[in-house]
Amino acid sequence: MAAAKMMEASAMLPESPAALEEIEMDLFVSALHRGYGYDFSGYSRASLTRRVRNLMHIFAAPTITHLTARILHEPARLGDVISGLSVPVSEFFRDPHVFRALKEEVFPVLASYPAINIWQAGCAHGQEVYSLAILLQEAGLYERARIYATDMSAAALATARDGIFPLADAREAAARYLAAGGTGSFSEYYHARYDLMKLDERLISRVTFAQHNLVTDAVFCEAHLILCRNVLIYFTNPLQNKVLEMFAQSLVRGGFVCIGTRENLDFSPAKMRFRPVDGEARIYRLKKSGE
Repeated sequence: MAAAKMMEASAMLPESPAALEEIEMDLFVSALHRGYGYDFSGYSRASLTRRVRNLMHIFAAPTITHLTARILHEPARLGDVISGLSVPVSEFFRDPHVFRALKEEVFPVLASYPAINIWQAGCAHGQEVYSLAILLQEAGLYERARIYATDMSAAALATARDGIFPLADAREAAARYLAAGGTGSFSEYYHARYDLMKLDERLISRVTFAQHNLVTDAVFCEAHLILCRNVLIYFTNPLQNKVLEMFAQSLVRGGFVCIGTRENLDFSPAKMRFRPVDGEARIYRLKKSGE
C-alpha cells in the first residue's frame, strides 16, 4: 500500500524543470496579488518569467519559490520587486516620426480646446513626458495643458520627477528632437553638470506624477490625448483589450490614443471603438456617435 502511494505521488510530480518553474510562477503571481494587490496574471508569461529570473539574481534566491517567500516575509522589498517587474525603458523622442505625427496631426485639434488633459500611462523614467512637454511648449499649448504621468513603479516615478539623465544621451536626443519637428535646440532644455543633464523645471510645471496600475486601477482622468507606448506589448490579448476599453472610457469625445509602434489594435475588440489617424505612428481617434 505504501509503495503504491509513493508511486502515485511520484506520478503527480512535475515532469520537467520547465513544468516545475511554471508552477512556481503561478504561486509567485498569486502571492503578489493576494499579498499586495499587484495582479500580473495578464502579463505575457515569457516576458514576466525573464524578469522574475533576473529578480532571483538580485535577491540571491536559488529558486522562484525562495524569491516568493522573501517577498512575502520582507514587504519592505516590494518596491524593488515592482521595479524589477516593470520595464522602464524609454528615451527622449523615441520614434521621432511618432512625435512629429502628434505635432502635425493631433496638436492642431488639441489647440481648439481651452484646457488640455493628457495622460501618459506607463511613463517609465519620464523621457517621453519631457519630450512631449517640449513640443507642446514650442506649439504654444503647454500653458493650457496638464500632463498626468503615471506608472506602477514608485522608483520609476521618482527618477522621472528628478529629471536627471546621463549627459551622454544628449547627442542622440538632440538628433531625434530635430527629427520630431523640434524648432530650436535640445540644449536649451537642460543644464549640464559633470556627466549629467538636469531637465529644465519648467518642463514639469504642468505635469502631475502619480502611481497608477493599468491592470487593477480604474480610469485615471478625462483626457484629450492618451499615450501608452510599448506597454501593451507585455500584456496578454484579454488584458490589452481591458486596458484599451479603459482608455476609450477615459477619452473625451473624439479624443486620441497613441500606442507603441510594435503594438496595434488589429486583434482587439476595442478596435471598433477607434479609427486610425496615422497607422505608422499608431495614433487612433475615438469614434464619435454614428461613425
